[in-house]
Amino acid sequence: MQALTHFDPDQAKNIKVVFADIDDTLTLGGKLHANAYQAMEKLHASGILMIPVTGRPAGWCDHIARMWPVDGVVGENGAFYFRYDPAIGKLVKRFLIGDEERRINRARYQDIGAEIIQTVAGSALASDQLYREADLAIDFCEDVTPLPDKDIDRIVAIMERHGMTAKVSSIHVNGWFGNYDKLTMTRLMMAECFRIDLDREKQKMLFIGDSPNDQPMFEFFPHSVGVANLIQYLDRLDTEPAYITPSNGGDGFAELAGFLQA
Repeated sequence: MQALTHFDPDQAKNIKVVFADIDDTLTLGGKLHANAYQAMEKLHASGILMIPVTGRPAGWCDHIARMWPVDGVVGENGAFYFRYDPAIGKLVKRFLIGDEERRINRARYQDIGAEIIQTVAGSALASDQLYREADLAIDFCEDVTPLPDKDIDRIVAIMERHGMTAKVSSIHVNGWFGNYDKLTMTRLMMAECFRIDLDREKQKMLFIGDSPNDQPMFEFFPHSVGVANLIQYLDRLDTEPAYITPSNGGDGFAELAGFLQA
């Protein structure tokens, strides 16, 4: 990884789309502070597409797509995208998996979640699990005493034993049935909503994130950025982002936004 100052200013001026994780990337210490929100608003107002790509649940993403200065949101690690379409005055929801299959999977997640909580002492269902449509989120440090890495790995192992895809964020282990990730739905959203070929146009796009579940995005985008707190997860990354910000979380995001608009 290189310091953000090594990002070629001419390439930075050519960025047309910014994708950003939310927890510990847009937020800092669990809060969305004014500087990060204002940075999003300025990017959006300048004509740059601003799209959060998060592990957070459908319930949150409904609000984000409607209320934040963004052009849409990818949620639950790629299970869906939501976008408020001003032309029709409605929220557009696009899931990869149909309603009935999601209903069946949610019943399975209840049993697997109970097994994890019983097996891994100190773990818990994420407080936002009730608002999820397509995945299981196990809390390892948001509202519980932080668990050691070996217990995080045990949670991942249980999910994978049940045939789930499992990804570690900065606060949760997320698991789901299906072969998709953040990049899968990001590619679909850009094609369906904006008629943009992600593979062809990726040099004009940037992703910023902070944790192992962002790795598909780090691997794909030449202009990938980690906020400074990513450093704690380097041993869990096979591919590092190209650049890293001086500051953590939302402060780092604000630094990036300022650099893009310098």
